[in-house]
Amino acid sequence: MKGETVAERVRGGGRWPTRSGMEHLERCAWVLRGTLVRSAVRRYLPWALAASMLAGSLLKELSPLPESYLSNKRNVLNVYFVKVAWGWTFCLLLPFIALTNYHLTGKAGLVLRRLSTLLVGTAIWYVCTAIFSNIEHYTGSCYQSPTLEGERKEHQSKQQCHGEGGFWHGFDISGHSFLLTFCALMIVEEMAVLHGLKTDRSHCLHSAITTLVVALGFLTFIWVWMFLCTAIYFHNLSQKVCGTLFGLLGWYGTYGSWYLKSFSPGLPPQSSSLNLKQDTYKK
Repeated sequence: MKGETVAERVRGGGRWPTRSGMEHLERCAWVLRGTLVRSAVRRYLPWALAASMLAGSLLKELSPLPESYLSNKRNVLNVYFVKVAWGWTFCLLLPFIALTNYHLTGKAGLVLRRLSTLLVGTAIWYVCTAIFSNIEHYTGSCYQSPTLEGERKEHQSKQQCHGEGGFWHGFDISGHSFLLTFCALMIVEEMAVLHGLKTDRSHCLHSAITTLVVALGFLTFIWVWMFLCTAIYFHNLSQKVCGTLFGLLGWYGTYGSWYLKSFSPGLPPQSSSLNLKQDTYKK
C-alpha cells in the first residue's frame, strides 16, 4: 500500500522485488551448477566441441543450411559477444575467481596466484591471434573480387588490399573456433571451485557469487552455441580444425598439464584433493 512502512510490509509478509529476483537467480544458479560443475562436463566437453566442429563442418560442405540471422556476421551475438569474447570472459572470471578462491582459502597470496591464470589466458589469446594473422598474411594475396579474379600483386598486405577495395585471400585460421573453445573450457574449469563452496544466504557474498555463476553459465552456453554456428556457417574444415586445435591445446597445456605442477597458478581449490582432479585428466 502507498502509506505502508517498511516494517509493516515485512510483518505483512510482503516480498521485496529484489528478494524475488534473488530467488530466481538462485534457482538458475542451482541448475547451472548441476549442469556445468560436474566432472563429466570437464572431461567430455573438449571431445564434444571437437565432434560438433567436425559434424557442423561436414554439414556445411555436404548439405549447407539456408541463410539465417545467425549466418550474418552482423548478428547481435557475434558483434557484441563473440568479437570481444576474451573481454567478457576476463571481466566475469576476475571477480568470480577472486571471491570464490578467497572465501575458500582466506589467503590473498593464493588468490593473486590464481588470478594470474587470466594473465596466462590473455597471453595465449594474444599470441595465437598474432600467429593466425601472420599466417593469413604470408599465405595470402590480393584479388579484385571475392571469386579470386584479377590478382593485385602490388598490394602486399591485407590492410592495403582492403583499403584499395580488394579482397585478401589467405589461410584464415578460425579465430572464433579457437577463442570460443578456449573460453568455454576455461570457464568450466574455474567453476569447479563451486564443488566445495558454501556461503551464507544472508551474506552479500552469496548474492555476488550467485550472480556471477548465472552470468558465467549463460556466457558458456553462448560460447558453445556460437561455436556451433561457426562450424555450420563459416570457414572451411581445415581452418576450423586448426582453430579448434589451438583452443584445445591452450586449455590442455594449462589446466591439463602446467597447472598441475607446483610452479604454476594452480588449479581452482576444491574440497576434493588434487589427486582426484589429476585422475580426472588421466581417465
